[in-house]
Amino acid sequence: MKLILLVSFLLCFQCAGSQSVDTSSLLPSSDSVDWISIKTDSGVIHAAIAIPAGKGPFPAIIILHGTHGFAREYVHLAQEFAKNGIVGIAACWFAGRKGGGQKFITPIDFNDAPPLVDAGEDRFRIARVTIDSLVGKVSALPYVKKNQLALFGHSRGGGASLAYVLTHPHKVQVIILNSTGYPPDVIKRASEVNIRVLMIHGTENNPDEGGSSLSNIEMARQFETALRSARKDIQVKYFDGSGHNALFSNSAQFDETVKQVVTFLRKKLSN
Repeated sequence: MKLILLVSFLLCFQCAGSQSVDTSSLLPSSDSVDWISIKTDSGVIHAAIAIPAGKGPFPAIIILHGTHGFAREYVHLAQEFAKNGIVGIAACWFAGRKGGGQKFITPIDFNDAPPLVDAGEDRFRIARVTIDSLVGKVSALPYVKKNQLALFGHSRGGGASLAYVLTHPHKVQVIILNSTGYPPDVIKRASEVNIRVLMIHGTENNPDEGGSSLSNIEMARQFETALRSARKDIQVKYFDGSGHNALFSNSAQFDETVKQVVTFLRKKLSN
């Protein structure tokens, strides 16, 4: 009941403002986060922001969920980045959810978010507008360092992040691709990826838990090879034996992923 009442309350915010909201009933800890709502032509993006302790500004990372939808686990991930001096922004970038990955997360629903679209050009247009709106809003926050912004995408969120950096160069400085799918046409465009890349992938990534033929380990290795052949700034972490959603089902992998991302950002955003 508390969750329903809180979500209903949050849905009242339709403008692109910042609201300080105690979300302890949504989160795996008692920490609070700030919420922002960003209105676009296709819906309202809701995002939880975890701000580090101390005096800013700080580097920031926008987290985009997979097809299984927005969830408590993404807010928890944002909080973990904040504990390491990075502003974590967990965004509900589309409404709804589907696929086998739903069993690995605890849903938070915002029905007025942009729609989940699987076919047609509108799918790509909505994703680009949504991410660009997020990037613009986050970049303007007073506690976020200029030109120190990363995108973290899980599964579909990784694919959308990759498509965004190919069409919006220089908007973000780092991209982290977690359990992402790599279609052949994207692999062919590896030379166009002019951004620092961290790839995180399980060697047993499969459709049973939300993956697809495009997210199997061979496609990931092909994309890695293409990036290295094009002399791109890339780092890769493969988790042996891990599946598509092990970030959420394996606490050790979760902790190691946070460590890998934090180390990568400290190194790449300081250059």
